[in-house]
Formats: sequence, C-alpha cells, structure tokens
Amino acid sequence: PLWLLLYGSAGQVLFTMRFIYQWYYSRKRKESILPVGFWIISLLGSAAIVSYGFIRKDPVLILGQSVGFIAYIRNIMIFRKADKQVNE
Repeated sequence: PLWLLLYGSAGQVLFTMRFIYQWYYSRKRKESILPVGFWIISLLGSAAIVSYGFIRKDPVLILGQSVGFIAYIRNIMIFRKADKQVNE
C-alpha cells in the first residue's frame, strides 16, 4: 500500500538526515564531530525502518537496523552522562 511505501521512505529519509545534520554541525564548529543529535536522529530513523520491517515481515531490515540500537542508545547515554557532569 501507498501509506506503507511513504512510511518506509520517510524512515529512510530521516535515517539519512543524520549525515546532513552531522555535516552541518561539523562545518559550523570547524571540526569533525558526532553531536548527540546525530545519535538521536539515527535512533529515530532506525526505529521507523525497524517498524516498517515488522509490518513487511522483513527479517533483513529488522536485524540490520536493530543492531544499531545498542550503539545509538549507548552514545546518547554517554552524552547525557557527560552533560550531567558538566552541569553539576
């Protein structure tokens, strides 16, 4: 169905936006950096693609994108812990 095609495409576009965000952020700071927003966008885009995979019953999409959850969540937690220590 069209809604599923649009949903899956939106997830893929969101996942790809992380690179555009990282490029913009690094260019602005004049150094190559992966900001917390990169990991948040990665997690959201990947979640959309995984849910699309569940709807399509596609184990390749589900496994391929779910593995990244560990890295995305870990990096978000590292950023939050560091941010909390700076603000204390």
